[in-house]
Amino acid sequence: MAHTEFDVIVIGAGAVGENVADRAVQGGLRTAIVEAELVGGECSYWACMPSKALLRSAAALRAARAVDGAKQAVTGELDVTGVLRRRDAMTHDWDDSSQADWVADAGIELIRGHARFTGERTVAVTDADGVEQTLVARHAVAVCTGSAALLPDIPGLAEIEPWTSRDATSASEIPPSLVVLGGGVVGAEMATAYAGFGTEVTVIARSTLLSGAEPFAGDMVAEALTARGVTVRTGTEVTAARRTDDGAVLELSDGSRVEAARVLVATGRVPRTGDLGLESIGLEPDTWLTTDDTLRVNGVDWLYAVGDVNHRALLTHQGKYQARAAGDAMVARASGAAVDDEPWGTHVATADHAAVPQVTFTDPEVASVGFTAEAARKAGIAVRAIDYDLAWVAGSATHSDDYRGTARAVIDTDRSVLVGATFVGADVAELLHAATIAIVGEVPLERLWHAVPAYPTISEVWLRFLEEYGRPASP
Repeated sequence: MAHTEFDVIVIGAGAVGENVADRAVQGGLRTAIVEAELVGGECSYWACMPSKALLRSAAALRAARAVDGAKQAVTGELDVTGVLRRRDAMTHDWDDSSQADWVADAGIELIRGHARFTGERTVAVTDADGVEQTLVARHAVAVCTGSAALLPDIPGLAEIEPWTSRDATSASEIPPSLVVLGGGVVGAEMATAYAGFGTEVTVIARSTLLSGAEPFAGDMVAEALTARGVTVRTGTEVTAARRTDDGAVLELSDGSRVEAARVLVATGRVPRTGDLGLESIGLEPDTWLTTDDTLRVNGVDWLYAVGDVNHRALLTHQGKYQARAAGDAMVARASGAAVDDEPWGTHVATADHAAVPQVTFTDPEVASVGFTAEAARKAGIAVRAIDYDLAWVAGSATHSDDYRGTARAVIDTDRSVLVGATFVGADVAELLHAATIAIVGEVPLERLWHAVPAYPTISEVWLRFLEEYGRPASP
């Protein structure tokens, strides 16, 4: 069988794989990208984009109803058909033609089919008709296959055919009732979306909502969901499931039961590495691929793992950040140039460790970056947490008539720099990048006094943080 040679082969044409391939091509490397599903991947068709489309319409309606003069103009209820129509437009009806056109215009060769390693730098691709071709990489292969929903080992759960996040974001019909298993980002967002559609929603979480965030964030989201009719049950879990004529019944660890037309499983993610032939190159299938900061797989100098599959930070924007570093590192190594692998260098993903921004698009939104106060202390950092009620800044009064929100700054008291921040409230996502810049740049608090927030905006909270912390007296 004839072999086709490339400088770089990228497995997975989602947002991460596209960025790896683009950086490699821009660096002069002949690059192929292999995709078994849709070009654009999870984020474009089943995650970030469709989920935010499902959430936005109800959020806009709530925002209008929170402002006198605007609320009088709202004369109807949410048009769910319109929401789904907008979601379908956002995903191009799951047609990836425009994304494939971009790949071609970028000079990347697209090969459709399922990829499996057959040896060092060698990948066999089988297309939908069963035709196989072999690709050989002269320099590097990047695995960008992402992650999939975890299905917990609960008796009877598989038999009720539960939804995963893919099903929830691509549904064409809205169920009358929905149980969401899991209180993380996906669970909280989909509970928010479906409650907005009028679905009777129950959330079941083993611990609390958004347990990785500051505690007040999960508390405020749970309170808001409850106010909208969602039943939030924390500190419990499902022990068994069975199908009924109307849907499913779930048995819970506290002895109670819950019935619903649909069940959404949002309890975690697993790596999509099960059928890649990793065993042929000395790696274990169905595992996360551990990398160094240049995204090169430990022990394999020609193999890179970028995005969710390396389990560093399971977020599209972090995956794209990693992709830029990995693609540029491949180019440097292929040309014999120096690799800048020092912290914050050109070819590393340093931000994955302590400067990861994330927005949970619930209502209220939760925007965070860096350490929580507890995580910072566990990391051995001496910190002081400054909390501030966002309703007390002038911008919140102009934003809505009953603004509610909380913000926390986590400050390293030894270095006088910000190491973490969390904002909870309407439209706080747009506050987040300022905090990210402050953390990545290690901007001293003394300098932040000169970053004057415009008035009246919610960003005035930055001034309030500084005032609460206190400015050292001049010598």
